[in-house]
Amino acid sequence: MLHNPQSARTLNVLVATPSGGGGQGGIDRIMTSLRDELERQDSGALQATFAATRGPGHVALSPLYLGAFLLRMLGGRLGGRVDLVHINLASEGSTYRKLQIARLARWLGIPYVLHLHGANYAEFWTGDDSHLSRSIREMFAGAARIIVLGRTWRDLVMRRAPEAADRIAIVPNATPQPTLPHRGGGDVPHILFLGRIGDRKGTPQLGEALHRMRDLPNWRATIAGDGNVEAARAKAIELGLADRVDIPGWVGPQQVAELIASADVLVLPSFAENLPLSIIEGMASGLAIVATPVGAVGDIISDGKTGLLVEPGDVDGLTEALTHTVTDPELRRRLGAAAQAFHREKLDVAPFTAAVERVWLEAAR
Repeated sequence: MLHNPQSARTLNVLVATPSGGGGQGGIDRIMTSLRDELERQDSGALQATFAATRGPGHVALSPLYLGAFLLRMLGGRLGGRVDLVHINLASEGSTYRKLQIARLARWLGIPYVLHLHGANYAEFWTGDDSHLSRSIREMFAGAARIIVLGRTWRDLVMRRAPEAADRIAIVPNATPQPTLPHRGGGDVPHILFLGRIGDRKGTPQLGEALHRMRDLPNWRATIAGDGNVEAARAKAIELGLADRVDIPGWVGPQQVAELIASADVLVLPSFAENLPLSIIEGMASGLAIVATPVGAVGDIISDGKTGLLVEPGDVDGLTEALTHTVTDPELRRRLGAAAQAFHREKLDVAPFTAAVERVWLEAAR
């Protein structure tokens, strides 16, 4: 709960999200959880408004949403209804839009918090002398506070914008506790992948690992997500896995909840991530996690304790880790219990909301 000892009046925070809340992207889902928890707390010291900067439709409409957001900032500042702006930031179009928001905030004298998401920001923000890199550095340097999801992202900001080093807070992503009780796959352990099917998420390597496990009895797998779905289905047939690996394509929130409840192992062999929600959702349900230590994953998965870590592209290591989790129910139980305990302490929505509130208060000061 936020308390502002310096002022009796409400702190008004305007939050920039892609779809304004309720969207299915990772940032929108995190912000929806934050909004719901703030509403549950119902603190009179804080009023947060969530507004779209890209919009839920075609990207060609994003200038309309961005323009409306900028007008809301201007009107809110003039009317005393905006004290702080929280800017969720990813690469590409997100950065181009947020550069404009940050510039207007500085011009209006509104303090702002940058919340860095995005798996490839280190490649996008090169730190060279280009106009884009200099503009991004100015945006970070002008932030009252910066939220990153783990140590690797803190180090990136410190290298690229060293003048902002004392304003960085590490706040990992969070998910609510599951709505469905975990039941697992019973006598046939269920391996689950959730994410965009393609090279970055390591699905070709996952397919090869499952192919190497084809003679191992009593397991099945689901590879769910959008992306290269048809290619993945064709590859599963080619590898002789069609009877053991289901590839349903994109699934909605209820189907995701059902898949997690029925799974025993959550696998994400990515080459690049920031801090993926699928791993945190798997931890919340007590699944055994098999993942790569990319982005901030190593901050929440301790190898052999809260999950198993393999290097990106290491098909041998991935095959071995999945084989161990499938054949050793005690290992699955131990890893899942430790992961769930870590989630309840560090990655649940309540501690996440409290951490964001502390950052807001520090930034407003």
